[in-house]
Amino acid sequence: MGAAVFMIRYDLRVAPDNARVTHAQQYSEALQMARWADERGFAAVGLSEHHGTDDGFMNSPLTLAAAILGGTRSIAVSINALLVPLHDPVRLAEEIATIDLIAPGRLSVTVGLGYRPEEFDMFGKELPDRVRDFEDAVRLMLDAWQTGDATYRGRTVRIRPRPATTPHPALVIGGSVPASARRAARFGLPYCPAVPDQRLAEIYYAEAAAVGFTNPVAMLGTSPGLVLVTRDPDAVWAEIGPNLLYDAQIYESWQGPEHKSSWRTAARTVEELRTSPNYAVVTPEQCVALVQLHGMAVLHPLVAGIDPRIGWETLELVHSEVMPALAAASPAGT
Repeated sequence: MGAAVFMIRYDLRVAPDNARVTHAQQYSEALQMARWADERGFAAVGLSEHHGTDDGFMNSPLTLAAAILGGTRSIAVSINALLVPLHDPVRLAEEIATIDLIAPGRLSVTVGLGYRPEEFDMFGKELPDRVRDFEDAVRLMLDAWQTGDATYRGRTVRIRPRPATTPHPALVIGGSVPASARRAARFGLPYCPAVPDQRLAEIYYAEAAAVGFTNPVAMLGTSPGLVLVTRDPDAVWAEIGPNLLYDAQIYESWQGPEHKSSWRTAARTVEELRTSPNYAVVTPEQCVALVQLHGMAVLHPLVAGIDPRIGWETLELVHSEVMPALAAASPAGT
């Protein structure tokens, strides 16, 4: 097995009835955790985007990415997903280029279409136009980053300064339907669906061969979506089970029958959620086994407004016990 990857994931929501944690505290803790993790060999911070939610789901991932990258030296930031049709594409091209100049090569952006009608209404966007808006914006960004100049719907666009990374900052196409897989291949970009569906990967690779894209990469994650590490999982479940159930049920409430995501769950109780493979509250020893199986762990130290001490326990146990155990179990030089 290669080097284990530990990602910290934030969406920074706080349940409306949670009076113990404020959003200001969440953001302060997130920055502190990112700086701490950067100094201890964690690989990346993952961010998301949604708008207008009662729980304050993160709405400005590019702003937070810039803050994290500006305060760290090596940790990467991955946004999954940036909802492109809700943004002005010229400003997107400029902002991502600026972040890449702040921290060359450390920002990766998975771009998505978006699907919540409330968000499109909020921004004055039309849901039926989202595919056209998305594709025009991606084309603009790729052209402008590589040459500095592009044409967008008949307008001349100049991006100055251009990003530091060549040929362009890391851009990944999201989406969990065959059209998304084909779109990623046509743009010559990596593909990351929200479900580990091998059929989607096959469609992507077939389209890449058809259009002459010679370096396709489909990223099909199989690890749990959320990992917390503790010496006493039963006690942690007893304390934060309602937070995790809230997190799961709110996400499920946004989904229609046509939506595909590995995060989906029909759990109605904390006990049912504990059986989900996506919510893993584990001991350090169990985390070692999990990472040996999947090669990575996605840590959610601030999920749904939990007490930050639980998140800090996760990070500290990963650093002090899980990482050394994995290093000791790996053959020298791997």
